[in-house]
Amino acid sequence: MAAGALPTVSSVTVAGVTSSASSTPSSGANNASNCNQNGNNSPGNDVWSSNLEEEFRVIRKIVQKYSFVAMDTEFPGVVARPIGEFRSTSEYQYQLLRCNVDLLKIIQLGLTFLDEEGKTPSGFSTWQFNFKFNLTEDMYAQDSIDLLQNSGIQFKKHEEQGVDPYDFAELLMSSGIVLSDNVKWLSFHSGYDFGYLLKMLTDQNLPTEESEFFELLRIYFPAIYDVKYLMKSCKNLKGGLQEVAEQLELKRVGPQHQAGSDSLLTGITFFKMKEMFFEDNIDDAKYCGHLYGLGTSYVVNGNSFLEGCDQSAVSTNTTVVTSTTTVTTSSVAGNGTSSSCVVTASS
Repeated sequence: MAAGALPTVSSVTVAGVTSSASSTPSSGANNASNCNQNGNNSPGNDVWSSNLEEEFRVIRKIVQKYSFVAMDTEFPGVVARPIGEFRSTSEYQYQLLRCNVDLLKIIQLGLTFLDEEGKTPSGFSTWQFNFKFNLTEDMYAQDSIDLLQNSGIQFKKHEEQGVDPYDFAELLMSSGIVLSDNVKWLSFHSGYDFGYLLKMLTDQNLPTEESEFFELLRIYFPAIYDVKYLMKSCKNLKGGLQEVAEQLELKRVGPQHQAGSDSLLTGITFFKMKEMFFEDNIDDAKYCGHLYGLGTSYVVNGNSFLEGCDQSAVSTNTTVVTSTTTVTTSSVAGNGTSSSCVVTASS
């Protein structure tokens, strides 16, 4: 689910209560041999609690040769906005991300493995992890859930057979995929995606400061290429993942808005762009470590890069939906910045 643009007003459900809040649209190709063992249209292997350890045993072997990992997540939308004074648009965007990742739960994660030439392993190249999620207890934006249900996500099965995030994080830590300079992560507009992964890996809420977020990101994911960020140097490429893939004449395998299909499409899109626009050589100092929509990148080769954005102070006191019941509040304070994160419900 590509996220990062300012959200649109939507409907959010908090433990059965519907209210006004924010929602971000979701944004997963060319390996038809990746049929799903469970008989649905996912382009790879669906992972539930019952086969989690078994699939990680396979992944530990795969990543040794196929060290480019394309990633996508599906999550339940955006339900809160920060209010307060912000030093920049970038800072506001990070606080928006932080508020929502802290409040919400990941639903799906897709991982696709490719080698340095963009080739996938024979058999399965894509794994789709399905996490515990309960529509009667967990918070979500209704339009996001509707979109995911229409894409084929089975929420009853997520409730009963979904992967526990703590079990997943423990296995991910020992998988050889994270904490490794040899693994290159491929993503599309992926601030929220990496936010949810860091939340699981650290078993903590996200850092209050964007700079601390990028420090953690550098530790767990030393090499990231965000396709949406790369598009800034690709003339005429525009839109979301599906639109970009169509412009590059790439075909999707599996349903849009499922993490496995989106991750596979992200991977083949990256390698097609690398060939067409970068002459098969992407400058790490310029592109590695940037996440589209966030203004700070971590340091690469001793250089720190800042994505261009308005650096004047930003006031967002009037951006929260004007309803009356505050459900959740989280405070942020640091370096002269003070804000609150609120979810509001209709009275």
